[in-house]
Amino acid sequence: MSKSFVFSADAHVMEPSNLYLEALPASLKRQALRATRDDSGTIIMGTEDKVIFRMPAPMVEFSGTKRKGIHDIQGRLKDMALDGIDAEICFPSLALWAYGLTDPEAECANLQTYNNWNNEFLGGHLDKFVRCGVLPVRDLSNTLSELKRVASMGFTAAMLPSSIPMDVPLYNDPVWDAVFKLAGDLGVVLVLHTGTGLENVIQERGPGAAVVNYTKQMSDGIDAVTYLVAGGVLDRNPKTQVAIIECGASWLAALAERMDEVYEAHAYFVQPKLSMQPSEIIRRQVKASFQHDRACIQSRHVTGTEALMWASDYPHAEGTFPHSRDIVASLFDGIDISEKEKADIIGGNAARLFRLQHPAFMSAKANETALPW
Repeated sequence: MSKSFVFSADAHVMEPSNLYLEALPASLKRQALRATRDDSGTIIMGTEDKVIFRMPAPMVEFSGTKRKGIHDIQGRLKDMALDGIDAEICFPSLALWAYGLTDPEAECANLQTYNNWNNEFLGGHLDKFVRCGVLPVRDLSNTLSELKRVASMGFTAAMLPSSIPMDVPLYNDPVWDAVFKLAGDLGVVLVLHTGTGLENVIQERGPGAAVVNYTKQMSDGIDAVTYLVAGGVLDRNPKTQVAIIECGASWLAALAERMDEVYEAHAYFVQPKLSMQPSEIIRRQVKASFQHDRACIQSRHVTGTEALMWASDYPHAEGTFPHSRDIVASLFDGIDISEKEKADIIGGNAARLFRLQHPAFMSAKANETALPW
């Protein structure tokens, strides 16, 4: 019996704890990213001079950081085989907090270090992994130069923050046009992973906080797409593809229809005028990963099936490891959908978007057929 190729559009690696400290020059070592553990078991992420985020001991237990596969390639390949994952795009752990660095030189140096390590760590298995660079944003000239550099290394994806850090232009600002145009010209997908750009993802500590905090992270994707579309950045740069990661995907159709409604009803006030409806821009350029929220499959007539990418979020507790086989098997229960659409959502869409270096997806015919495996 054949099965569809499964590509996880969200997974994590963990950099060596001393990576940044060893790589940065003496002048920047105080601003090297690091993770230390205090007597209570809390992991403190930041630099010598700044605490960016504290991960309490209970949170550490649920983070999946004890999985060998998060820092060891052979262990990871075993976990992928166990979980039924054929390939994945990988995001960092410590470098997710790099946008808490306010000095442009230090931010750039830390992220160049991560990108170099990521290339070495995953570069020997490019039929299994998509490398995603992380771009600095405190100085957009650094953003452009690092985007060019990772593209020259063969990266097909590069990360920007899902929430804009303080003192950085918002995503409706035309200054972003140069970055988005370059990404489109280079064929690099700009990826916005939830929680990035925030110095604290714990916004609520009262009743329901555990549910409130993680649920609110969906708003990262909603806000970013709203600004990019309404401000015209995506409209002016139609070749650029944007992937929203770990925010779910069911909101995408609702956002598209809401923006159309407002764009028409408030037309007198709308600036800039767009070349097409917001929903058409979203359908053309925005993709989103999801784990469980099947409503995005049921509303695919709004977003297009190609916008949807399943993900495991390995190895985090809110992810599907090690039960991904069962999740994938039940994902389409009761939904009227073709086998090709299923195969695309489970793996084909992401593998093609990120140009996975696997023979099946490097074929010109990969866009035309569901891929039996």
